[in-house]
Formats: sequence, C-alpha cells, structure tokens
Amino acid sequence: MKCERCGLELAENEVNTYQGKSLCEDCCFDLMNPPKTCDPTAVSSTLMVRKQLGQTGTDGLSGVQKKIYDLVVQKGRISREETMKALGLSPEALEREFAVLRHCELLRGFKENGVIYFTKY
Repeated sequence: MKCERCGLELAENEVNTYQGKSLCEDCCFDLMNPPKTCDPTAVSSTLMVRKQLGQTGTDGLSGVQKKIYDLVVQKGRISREETMKALGLSPEALEREFAVLRHCELLRGFKENGVIYFTKY
C-alpha cells in the first residue's frame, strides 16, 4: 500500500487513516499539526530556550535547517520555489524546517508580487 499523499510504500501496520485517506506517519502528522511560522508563543519560547542553552546563530539547528539558512545568507533573498529546488525539499518539508528558523528569528518570509521570498531576519 502507498501513502496517498507522498507515495511512500507502506506495510499494512504502518498505515494511518486521516480524513478517509491512507497516509504514512509523517504525512498524517503534517496534516494534523501543520507548522505555524507566525506563532508569537513559539517564537518567545524558542528564544527563551535558546538563551538558556547558550545557543546563538545556527547553534542547535538540524543539518537541513543550516543548509536553508546558509542558502538564504548566500543569496540575500531567495524565493520559496528556488529554495525547494536547490535543496530538493518538498513544500511540506520546507515549511516544517522554515518554521523553526522563523521561531529562532534567524529568517523571515515575505510576499512580493505573489511570490514568497526568504531573507535573513
């Protein structure tokens, strides 16, 4: 059986049903808990935890998050689509990883002429 969202091959015991669709665990989680980039509570708690841990800059980020950050720093401003293409990310994966970078106040997003861009905070 395949996940109806991403196409991942699933064993019978790995299937999650959500809104009548057979999904893998990751897709089910993404649909039930979509990332929220503009979440003041998440920003506040993330900044507090990072301060307590002594983290600055890219400290504590995953490899993918560091790649996104480095790409934006290198380009100065890059579209969402260019970012996905350059790093081979799905829209869902980029949204999930970007939310963390936004909560850390490392990157921000904005829309210009219908195109979403990322820049350094």
